[in-house]
Amino acid sequence: MWPFRRSKRSDEPLGRQGERLAEGLCKRRGMKILAANYRCPSGEVDLIALDSSARSEQGLETIAFIEVKTRTSDRYTSPESAVGPDKQRRIRRAARYYLAHRDTEGYLARFDIVAIVLSDGGEPQLTYIENAFV
Repeated sequence: MWPFRRSKRSDEPLGRQGERLAEGLCKRRGMKILAANYRCPSGEVDLIALDSSARSEQGLETIAFIEVKTRTSDRYTSPESAVGPDKQRRIRRAARYYLAHRDTEGYLARFDIVAIVLSDGGEPQLTYIENAFV
């Protein structure tokens, strides 16, 4: 089974299903969604969320730039392995653009990945990887 096909769960594209599930996971973790499918001249980020629970020693909140990777199987490779150096570079550029064009002084930033496996007939497997890259 090729791990990048549409899921039989619905007519909704696999990536959109994953983003919806990831958004719910972030909310259950107490995060506030600031942007979904954020696009700018520097690139795009699937989700941008405010994580108030991750206050640092300085008392600062964290803005999480989240890449969502969804697959129908992890048999050949894990979803998070698709976030290689080039993709990380593009996400970092988009994050810098986002931070530069908003009042984000006093916030920390981090890069997370939500890896999702949506196998037909099974429950979705969601893995949240905090600080997945720098």
